[in-house]
Amino acid sequence: MSINDDKKYIWHPLTQHQLHPNNIVIKKAKGALLYDEDNNEYIDAIASWYTCMYGHCNPYITAMVSKQMQNLDHVVFTGFTHEPATKLAKSLIRILPKNQRKIFFSDNGSTSVDVAIKMALQFHYNKGSKRNKIIAFEDGFHGDTFGAMSVSGLSVYNGPFKDFSLDVERLPVPNDKNIDEVKKQFGALSSKGNVAAFVYEPLVQGAAAMKMHKPEHLNELLKIAKRNEIITVADEVMTGFGKTGKNFASEFMIQLPDIICLSKSLTGGLVPMAITSCSEEIYNAFLGPNMEKGFFHGHTYSANPTSCTAALASIELLNSEEIQKSIERIKQSHKTFISRIDKHPKVRKTRQQGIILAVDFNIETDRYGDLRYKLFDFYMSKGVYLRPLGNTVYILAPYIISNEQLAKIYVAIEQSLDII
Repeated sequence: MSINDDKKYIWHPLTQHQLHPNNIVIKKAKGALLYDEDNNEYIDAIASWYTCMYGHCNPYITAMVSKQMQNLDHVVFTGFTHEPATKLAKSLIRILPKNQRKIFFSDNGSTSVDVAIKMALQFHYNKGSKRNKIIAFEDGFHGDTFGAMSVSGLSVYNGPFKDFSLDVERLPVPNDKNIDEVKKQFGALSSKGNVAAFVYEPLVQGAAAMKMHKPEHLNELLKIAKRNEIITVADEVMTGFGKTGKNFASEFMIQLPDIICLSKSLTGGLVPMAITSCSEEIYNAFLGPNMEKGFFHGHTYSANPTSCTAALASIELLNSEEIQKSIERIKQSHKTFISRIDKHPKVRKTRQQGIILAVDFNIETDRYGDLRYKLFDFYMSKGVYLRPLGNTVYILAPYIISNEQLAKIYVAIEQSLDII
């Protein structure tokens, strides 16, 4: 392909084209590897934004989808249903936290959060309660559509649109030092009776450079929300499907969310799809003799049969002994690497949750400052695709990555300490 055609016609996401006009042409991918047009190979150490967890072009997923495409490609999901959707819903309910009972389909992670916010707001509306405020964490990120953007706290994404946002109150992420104050603040906000929902990324804030918090702290906040009849919304778009060490990060808490948002590795990275699951109580609030009480949200490609089939195949792989053993192998490998690098003078902090590993370098820099691009170019020169966020480098590699490939990632990170 011509890179000039890319420059001429395409507007890339999260890109300042005046500063960074060039993009690397990737022509194929297989397993944990990406290949550019010159056949250089790069280890995909972030699973292409945490999607291709079972490896690129996984043969089991692609075979299942290929077979499905010969039978039913797509059909409207209002007034119709089909086996891939019902089988997927059943499979998801089996592995989701035990209070989840209904599955709503949409297209991507951001819209799954928008769906959840609308569910929460209309839940109270349908019950005759006027609740219009939402609580979310500082530095959270939930997507780019307006509802999801409203509950996100990263100004680089939503700064120009803050005057058009929903009414959101932000809480500091709880830690050992501030948990009592955060609980007090949350309790004060909750007691006013106008809070509809609490939206949060459980345990790991992905776009905030993999900031992590403790299950016991989050559980305390969820208890306050439950006492005040606030709908709890767990955004597991990034954390879902095994990355934190359990199928879902919400399983680390005693208090379970009312609504869960899922996407990214849901389909193994093959095709787009999202899920918003909810409890029976949420669903029942939309039942009644009047159409207006129903949930009027729909997507043209809702429950696309090929996407459902990819998700079904992905869940089968997740539940397999091979993948579960691999998750444990990666977790232990990360722990060994942390013990090796943790005391380095240029390392400020390391942290791990499941297969998610993050290293903060001991240097000050902006999120998209020059250091980010210097590190990116260095890692690519070493055959490793990592995407630093400010002074944080993180690994979230496919479950099928080899020990040799992990070792290559670790060495690249260690070597990069010499250039900062």
